[in-house]
Amino acid sequence: MLGAMARKTANDDPLAAVTLAVGQEDLLLDRAVQEVVAAARAADADTDVRDLTPEQLQPGTLAELTSPSLFAERKVVVVRNAQDLSADTIKDVKGYLSAPAEEITLVLLHAGGAKGKGLLDAARKAGAREVACPKMTKPADRLAFVRQEFRATGRSATPEACQALVDAIGSDLRELASAVSQLVADVEGTIDEAVVGRYYTGRAEASSFTVADRAVEGRAAEALEALRWSLATGVAPVMITSALAQGVRAIGKLSSARGGRPADLARELGMPPWKIDRVRQQMRGWTPDGVAVALRAVAEADAGVKGGGDDPEYALEKAVVAIARAARSRGR
Repeated sequence: MLGAMARKTANDDPLAAVTLAVGQEDLLLDRAVQEVVAAARAADADTDVRDLTPEQLQPGTLAELTSPSLFAERKVVVVRNAQDLSADTIKDVKGYLSAPAEEITLVLLHAGGAKGKGLLDAARKAGAREVACPKMTKPADRLAFVRQEFRATGRSATPEACQALVDAIGSDLRELASAVSQLVADVEGTIDEAVVGRYYTGRAEASSFTVADRAVEGRAAEALEALRWSLATGVAPVMITSALAQGVRAIGKLSSARGGRPADLARELGMPPWKIDRVRQQMRGWTPDGVAVALRAVAEADAGVKGGGDDPEYALEKAVVAIARAARSRGR
């Protein structure tokens, strides 16, 4: 099953001559490929699958892969990052789109931006089946994804349980999907908030967003504890710097915004209303200078984590302490 959020065109046959998967959400792109491969193998267990990067699809390669074979075997040809294909290879693909071969399914994965847009337009014009795989940047999208994952398994989960799972796991769709599978396999009956709490309390406390929340609240000791736990449980350092940056930027945005109702501010600042309330509570103690100091600390940590320093853990600890101090700058 393709799963949540992947909107499809009316041509919804996975064995259509061409499937175009558009977006940057890796899990949904992979599922789009898996759905086509599963359908092809259901039709012919001996289906040959070729999964290619732009470097592997050179001019002439597509013609070779799609030329008639003595055995008339079914074949799935997957082209990843199609926006990065060379100009000559794009000509090959456009030519193929006008006369696709029988028994062959071409799957083009495209990021959907301006790069390689000519190929995207040509595939759409040729009537390709399209699967939308957008990056889920909003918490509401991830919440809808979790609900759909539960629905797809035929199991019911309370709205509170879905929200608790998103809060605990964070933004990684693969981890969210895996968590739903785990809960469905292990728990009978309706999945509620208490069940999610039992399974994922440790994850929630260890998440990068918990580190950021404690830091911007000025609670250095708790932030450092959450940081060490996060790193020990395999959270990528870059996820933590990203969460720290989001936390500090949210303080800066809200402190410079005009007063108003959370709903109005949410629209103005691009944050959900619940987050406006949370950030308002976290803002106590912050000054404009404090925000500037904290943003510098995040930038230094980001450089340290991405290779500018030898010890990412130390770079993160230093940033967490600096942010927590900045959070208490008012009244010094």
